Amino acid sequence: MNDKINLTKNNGIAIITINRPKNRNALDSESINEFANVVAFVEADKTTQVIVLTGGGGTFCAGADLNEILDLGSSYQPWAGADGPLSKHCSKPVIAAIEGHAVAGGLGLALWADIRVASETAIFGVYCRRFGIPMSDGTPTRLPLIVGRSRALDMLLTGRPIDAKEAFRIGLADRKVAGGSALKEAIALAKQISIFPTLAMQADRATAWAAFDSDETTLLKEESSRAQTAKLADAADGAARFKNGLGRGGNIISENFPK
Repeated sequence: MNDKINLTKNNGIAIITINRPKNRNALDSESINEFANVVAFVEADKTTQVIVLTGGGGTFCAGADLNEILDLGSSYQPWAGADGPLSKHCSKPVIAAIEGHAVAGGLGLALWADIRVASETAIFGVYCRRFGIPMSDGTPTRLPLIVGRSRALDMLLTGRPIDAKEAFRIGLADRKVAGGSALKEAIALAKQISIFPTLAMQADRATAWAAFDSDETTLLKEESSRAQTAKLADAADGAARFKNGLGRGGNIISENFPK
C-alpha cells in the first residue's frame, strides 16, 4: 500500500482511507489504481467481513485530480469502465463514512458503497459539471437508482451542492450524524453488521444487488462510451479552467462556456 490509500484492519473490519488531504483527496491514476488493489486485497481476505471507506483530513473525496486530466487528456481511464474499480459492486458490504465534500468522482465512490453515513459537514454534488467533464464513475447510472430519476437529473444537470440534510431527505445519505463522527458511527455500524451470520447476510445482499446488476452492467458500459465522447470535446478545456482557479471550492462559474 502507498501513503495515498491507507488500510487498517480490526476485528473483521477493514478501513480504507483516501489520504491526499492537500488535494481534497482527489484521486490521480496512481491513487485509483492503488484503491483497486486494496479493494481486491480485502475482498480476498477471509478475515474481513465489512469495509469502511473514508477520507482523511475532513474531506471524503473531491473526485479525479483535474491537474492530471490536463496531462492525460482522453487517455484518462473511466473508474466505472470495463476494468475500472467501480465497474462492479464489492463482494463485501461497504459503508462510506463521509465528512466534507463527496463531489464529482467522490460522489461516484460514495454511490458505490452499500450504505452512506454522512456527517453534518457532508456536501454532495456533480461539481465536474462546471468544467465540462463527464461522469464516468458510475454516478449517472447509480444515482437514479438510489434517489430516483428526477432528483438525480436535478443533481446531474445543475451541479449544485447537496448538504447532509437534503441528502438524508432524498435517500442519498442513509444516516446523518454529528460533524466529525461519520467514521466512528460507520465503524459502529460495521461492527453491528459483522456479528451476523455471514452466509445468510451475503445471500440477501447479493439478491438485492442482483435486482439492478443486469441492467447496471450494460448502463455502465454505455456511460463510459458517452463520457469518452464528451471528454474528447470538453474535458481538457474544463481542466484548464480549474487549474486557473475558476469554479474551485464549489463556486459557480459565471462566464459563458465554450459551445
